[in-house]
Amino acid sequence: MTRQHLTVISLAALTLLAGCKEKKTTTDIIAAPIVVTQPSGPIKMQTYNDQREVKWLGKSYSVEIDRQPSDSLPMVTDETGQQFVDNVIRLTIRRSDGSVAVSKKFLKTTFDRWLNGDYREHGILEGFVFDEVDDRRLQFAASVCLPQTDEYVPLVVTVDNLGNVNIRLDTDLDTNGARDEEDE
Repeated sequence: MTRQHLTVISLAALTLLAGCKEKKTTTDIIAAPIVVTQPSGPIKMQTYNDQREVKWLGKSYSVEIDRQPSDSLPMVTDETGQQFVDNVIRLTIRRSDGSVAVSKKFLKTTFDRWLNGDYREHGILEGFVFDEVDDRRLQFAASVCLPQTDEYVPLVVTVDNLGNVNIRLDTDLDTNGARDEEDE
């Protein structure tokens, strides 16, 4: 064998050895870093006002619902430390002459009996809307929610012609026909 043949064979052998090396494997996973968002200042819901005319007991009445965030109420904090401002809801029912027939203020604590510890500590009074006239009562739907989630406690609020307020959970699980009501 000539010197050229040995050189070619040597280069071929080195190339084979280099190609047969074990490939490095890695268990490194490249992923975006987890960014923990810092809570911002307290979050307030927008004010809400709804006024409508209803026929009740054969007469016209004006029903007004006014929701306002209240800095005087205790703040609610979620699991990330974000704070939320709770709301005050005022219900005013006026006769056709403008005089006030019923005026009630609702806070989350108004519904305390129907809330578990999580909703008492982390929930806010979110919704209150007119539903229907039911015999001698006006019926409203109310809700206490965990802020920025779809989780809430649905409630039914009724006001009778004497201004008495009754509250109950809005549930179809009532199998014995009894209602969970409380006079305020």
